[in-house]
Amino acid sequence: MDKPKFTVLLPVLNEEAAIEKLVREIFDKMSGDLDLTVIAINDGSDDGTPAILDALATEFAGLTVIHHPERSGKSAALRTAANAAQTLWIGTMDGDGQDDPADLLAMSREVDLTRLDEVGLVGGVRRARTDGDSRKYASRMANGLRKSLLKDDCPDTACGLKVLPKRLFLSFPFFDALHRYLPAFTRHFGFETRYVTVENRPRDGGVSKYTNLGRAAAGLFDLSGVIWLMRRTKTPGRAFVADQIMSEHQS
Repeated sequence: MDKPKFTVLLPVLNEEAAIEKLVREIFDKMSGDLDLTVIAINDGSDDGTPAILDALATEFAGLTVIHHPERSGKSAALRTAANAAQTLWIGTMDGDGQDDPADLLAMSREVDLTRLDEVGLVGGVRRARTDGDSRKYASRMANGLRKSLLKDDCPDTACGLKVLPKRLFLSFPFFDALHRYLPAFTRHFGFETRYVTVENRPRDGGVSKYTNLGRAAAGLFDLSGVIWLMRRTKTPGRAFVADQIMSEHQS
């Protein structure tokens, strides 16, 4: 039986300490079960990340590397990668080594990768975060506020591990923080969401790209914008959207 096709989208910014080990781990843990493609987006790194990725691309036929000439943000990197993907379903993960590729593989088994039915997103929920108490508390407060206003039922929207159809992702209104609201827009488009407990490993080097204060300020601004977008974005229903996605994928 043919392996199901699947693409991992890997946004990367200044992760020279982690990226080679992570790419090798992705192919080692996932390619045995999947017809796997990895699209790594170097989002304007100014360290050794671009050279490491280019060298890995000569070794792994399933690895495509795209370089943003300047930093554009995680959502823009994911959109660039999604536009380049050729598979029905895609998976997202962070490039710092905190996400385990084995978890993304397990999440991909929650859906039929050859079709699209009721479930439009599988999200990871981190079992034990390694970011420190201050970030965990800030995340808990933000999750509570978001869930109360958007009714998106997601316990950990900041987890980098997500599995969803490429064309569903590209149907969502695009803005800078879209990656934090994928569960909310999935439900807004009429699809169900499913969640899987995953591990959260210590970073293999580098530093976080966000601060608690910066994330909180941006989050409140983004949340108000998402509420407005949802009120202004009408959809024709899950069945119609699913049929359109399958038709476009098969053409």
